[in-house]
Amino acid sequence: MTTGIARAEDLSLLTGPAEITRVAGVGTAVSDTSYSQTELLEILGIEDPKIRSIFLNSAIDRRFLTLPPEGPGGARAPEPQGDLLDKHKKIAVDMGCRALEACLKSAGATLSDLRHLCCVTSTGFLTPGLSALIIRELGIDPHCGRSDIVGMGCNAGLNALSVLAGWSAAHPGELGVLVCSEACSAAYALDGTMRTAVVNSLFGDGSAALAVLSGDGRVPGPRVLKFASYLITDAIDAMRYDWDRDQDRFSFFLDPQIPYVVGAHAEIVIDRLLSGTGLRRGDIGHWLVHSGGKKVIDAIVINLGLSRYDVRHTTGVLRDYGNLSSGSFLFSYERLAEEGVTRPGDYGVLMTMGPGSSIETALVQW
Repeated sequence: MTTGIARAEDLSLLTGPAEITRVAGVGTAVSDTSYSQTELLEILGIEDPKIRSIFLNSAIDRRFLTLPPEGPGGARAPEPQGDLLDKHKKIAVDMGCRALEACLKSAGATLSDLRHLCCVTSTGFLTPGLSALIIRELGIDPHCGRSDIVGMGCNAGLNALSVLAGWSAAHPGELGVLVCSEACSAAYALDGTMRTAVVNSLFGDGSAALAVLSGDGRVPGPRVLKFASYLITDAIDAMRYDWDRDQDRFSFFLDPQIPYVVGAHAEIVIDRLLSGTGLRRGDIGHWLVHSGGKKVIDAIVINLGLSRYDVRHTTGVLRDYGNLSSGSFLFSYERLAEEGVTRPGDYGVLMTMGPGSSIETALVQW
C-alpha cells in the first residue's frame, strides 16, 4: 500500500485501485444496559461534591455499562480481578460478534466472505485472543486469517487499521474486517478515589467494526491514503493501565494535564500526515476524532482551529455513549456515513489518542 503522496496533483490518481484499501462497511454494538450520569451517581452512592461535579460536567448524557450485581442493601461491591476478566470475555465477544455482523450487512457481505479478522481490545487480556473466540462463536471458516491488537488503548483502532490496510493491499479482492470491542465495565475500580472517579465518569461499553477491501473501485467508501503517528515520550506515563497493589487489580490512570498535552502536540502529527500531499487543514472536509472526553475534544478543536461542526459526531458519540476507547472514532464514522453529506473527492482525517501518550491519524478520500 502506498503510504506517502509525492505530488498534490497526483492525489486523485494514487497508484490505482488494486493498491488502495477502501472502506466497505461499518457496524456498531453496545452492551445491554445504559445509565444517565445522575443515575450512576445514585447507584454508586457517590456523595463527594468534587466527584459528582466530574460526572455532571462531562458532556455525557448516557453510557452503556455492565455494573456489579447488587449486594446487601443494594450496594455495588467492587469485583475481584478474576470476575472482571470473565466479564470482559463475555461482553467483548458478544458485542464484537454483533458489531461484525452489522458491519458485514452494511458491506453487503456474509461471514463466508471474510478472509481476515483483526481484533482490538484493551479492557481485558485473552489467550486465545478475541479474534479466535469470535471465529468460534460465529462459526467463521477456521482458515480465516486473524490478528489481535492488545493493550494499546484508545488509539489502537487506527494502529489496527494500518495493519489491516497493509494486509488488504497485499490481498486485493479479499475482505478484511477490523473489530474494536471494549468492555470498559471490566476495567472499573470502585474505590471512591479521585484517580478512579475520572475514569468511572467517562468510559462506556461498545464495539465497532470496519470492513475493508482493495482492488475494487466500486466500493463506495473512502480510500485509506496515508497514516501518521506521534508518541509523546515525555508523557509516557500520563495515560496508563497498570496494577494497583492497594486494590489488587488493574486500574486506569489519567493525568489531569493530558488534554493539554495531547492538544499541544496535535498540530505536529497532522502536519506530518498532510506533508507532501499539497493539502492544508482547510482542505479537510470531515474530521473524525476520538471521543476522549470534553477537555480532550476542546483541546483538539482549539489547537487545530476546528469548528464545533467539524467535531459534531465526536461530541455526539461522547454525549450518547461516553468514551468507548478504541472504537469511538468508528461510531463517529458510522454517523457520518448515515448523514450522507460526503461527496466524491472529499478528504477526511481520522484521529485517535491514547496511552503513551500517543496520537494516531489517517488520511482518507471519498
